[in-house]
Amino acid sequence: MSRIQYNPEIINSQATYLLTDSRQISFPSESIFFAIKGERHDGHTFLKSLHEKGVRDFVIEEASLSATLLQELDAWTDANIWVVHSSIRALQKLVAQHRSQYTIPVVGIAGSNGKTIVKEWLTQLISPGLAVVSSPKSYNSQIGVPLSVWNLKKEHELAIFEAGISQAHEMEYLQPVIQPTIGIFTNIGSAHDGGFRSKKQKITEKLRLFTKVKKLIYRKDYKELDEEISLILRPVNPFLKTLSWATGRALGDIQVSYQDQAGHTDIALRGILGDYLFETNFRDDASLENLTHCLIFLLDYGYSPALIQERIRLLRPVSMRLELKEGINNCYVIDDTYNNDIQGLIMALNFLGQQEQRSEKVIILSDVLQTGQAPGELYQNIAAFLLEKKVDRLVGIGPEIRQHAELFKIPAQVFYPDTETFLREFPYSSLNSSVILIKGARRFSFEKIVHRLQQKVHSTVLEINLDAITNNLNYYRSKVGTGTKIMAMVKAFAYGSGSSEIASLLQYHRVDYLGVAYTDEGVTLRQNGITLPIMVMNASPSTFDLIWEYNLEPEIYSPNILESWLAYLKIRNSPTDTPAIHLKLDTGMHRLGFVPDDYHWLRDHLAGSGAIKVASVFTHLVGADEGEHNSFSRTQYQRFKEGSTVIEEAVGHPIIKHILNSAGIVRFPEYKMDMVRLGIGLYGVEATGQEQRFLQPVGTLKTVISQIKYLKAGETVGYSRAGQVEHDSAIATLAIGYADGYDRRLGNGAGKIWVNGSLCPVIGNVCMDMTMVDITGVTAEEGDEVIVFGKEMSITDVAKTIGTIPYEILTGIGQRVKRVFYKE
Repeated sequence: MSRIQYNPEIINSQATYLLTDSRQISFPSESIFFAIKGERHDGHTFLKSLHEKGVRDFVIEEASLSATLLQELDAWTDANIWVVHSSIRALQKLVAQHRSQYTIPVVGIAGSNGKTIVKEWLTQLISPGLAVVSSPKSYNSQIGVPLSVWNLKKEHELAIFEAGISQAHEMEYLQPVIQPTIGIFTNIGSAHDGGFRSKKQKITEKLRLFTKVKKLIYRKDYKELDEEISLILRPVNPFLKTLSWATGRALGDIQVSYQDQAGHTDIALRGILGDYLFETNFRDDASLENLTHCLIFLLDYGYSPALIQERIRLLRPVSMRLELKEGINNCYVIDDTYNNDIQGLIMALNFLGQQEQRSEKVIILSDVLQTGQAPGELYQNIAAFLLEKKVDRLVGIGPEIRQHAELFKIPAQVFYPDTETFLREFPYSSLNSSVILIKGARRFSFEKIVHRLQQKVHSTVLEINLDAITNNLNYYRSKVGTGTKIMAMVKAFAYGSGSSEIASLLQYHRVDYLGVAYTDEGVTLRQNGITLPIMVMNASPSTFDLIWEYNLEPEIYSPNILESWLAYLKIRNSPTDTPAIHLKLDTGMHRLGFVPDDYHWLRDHLAGSGAIKVASVFTHLVGADEGEHNSFSRTQYQRFKEGSTVIEEAVGHPIIKHILNSAGIVRFPEYKMDMVRLGIGLYGVEATGQEQRFLQPVGTLKTVISQIKYLKAGETVGYSRAGQVEHDSAIATLAIGYADGYDRRLGNGAGKIWVNGSLCPVIGNVCMDMTMVDITGVTAEEGDEVIVFGKEMSITDVAKTIGTIPYEILTGIGQRVKRVFYKE
């Protein structure tokens, strides 16, 4: 029998790796899995598969311990199982015990914005010469914080962890996990306001992280923050020392001023730490605030002004995104070049493992710096990670990784002393149809490698937020529950977003079906490693060979198509390999589908043919996005129930039934049946308009200013002299036109472009490759990035401007527009 302990005080696991996502498994025999039941996912579903893969330590929740599960667990004679009230709390408690072993300085960072930037910059500024451990990316949640702190090892000399909360009482669980000795409160803003009664309550909750710190750095200009520190924090932490700073009328321990200079900004600090002047290339308010927190920490920690200034010059804007881009030679490039630590490497390797579009997996990896580990041990561990993740080819860059080349057992590997040598000598033609992870420490300038390997296209980019796709998928999953399957629609190049890339993500998140419009779309997905069942909505007899060859499932919508399919099956004469079909009923759309007059004929043919495999029967609601058609939608549902009953009686067994699209899921959740078809909602547009707030925008269309002209009143802009300049104006020409999908109807003032914080009207006609906008009064330069649609200018608003729908805008974005997929 397995060893089961109930509500243990201590989880005595010898595991090295903490696992909360069954898909992120690396070394099963050295992992402990925390099964977490959330609103949208239940980790207990994957216990059996993890045990089969070799995991032997499990933490499960008491509420999920059914009699059936207990019987299954009892049969695992080689497993250790801890039954707890909450797996998340057990995870936090385990890591809090781990944290208590160490006495090094630990910096805890809280606030509304800037936490991750301050953490990353502090790590960059301190790590040369000091072994620092910090949160990977933005791991600051109830789960992310303990996973970050678990990386704390005896070799480290300083730790930096950020903590974020979205509702009351969350921070009281994170404080024991981090146990910070030094605190930084970045700022207070509107983020996550909905989880708190007031801004003061939000401040109070965040301050719980600092109840035992010895020192707290914060900006005194935030009056409410300053008041809550005095009223709430000091009484519970009477020995707290604060280092407050201010730029306004508030008097802090340190007064700070910013002065714009030619090409840089001066930061002057005067106060209890002394008087100092530093230069930085950053100019925006947010970056200057974040940098000031870092400067005060470094000065107080004992760093010399000269050393601080030297390291400030090396700071660059932090990209917290892991980006997937199209590369040369039919490759994909994963750009993760902003840092290189062990936890970040593991995360990037997991993402590499998700990419099924290409068979060969390549990693270009720099030296891994400032880990505190002995190099031999470090690269032995990295070699094991690469081998476990089935990396086919390694390109190592840097003197340290090159020195330990013999530790790596990758099928193909090569090493270079530095980035410049790689750029000069590497045989680029040897990369073909591969997924290439580029992971490097900042000092190696791996952005040069990314630039060399990514496909060269013009400056207009559609950025696809993979985290937003995941959020939207999970929202709709919460609407239909775990008992209903999801077919995700990736037709029309995944609504313009990139079919194989999106399909790969959906496959990773275990949707049940994919839907495409035409057979060649399904073939492309199969050729890019997609193994999910795929329904083809417009299958024609001429494509039946491809459907069979690539195991696609055709929609059958008429007697003619069904007869053609039956004739084809007779020719193939291979019943065990026959693809399943999906029968479409016309209940009111009057586009495609069997009508009631066909049902008798259909029943006879289904009952009389043992060769046909029916996967599902479905119909399409004609007006689910508009409330005025609710009555007709209900009529369609009743018609569909009648028709599907006929089908099931004919085939003699239950089959999948589905009627709801994205809008239907919101308006008629009671009609969810066996499966729903998720389309535009997945891409961030809630078609009914009722629950848009729960979705995240997926796509951001960006371009750049190619040129700025200053025109006098009376001049004209563009073809047909349509753009009349009524006053002296600044006109920017953008690198986007109707060939890229920017509709001509957006010309002559109808469309607006977001330029450095301002909406600027289009002037004149939209050209094939260019568009002109009036940027009078806006601070802008040639080469600046501008937003066509995104958070700043929603795609719904753009569509309404010209009387169309977001579908048309999305699917109209041209293929020459580069797609960049990113994950925070």
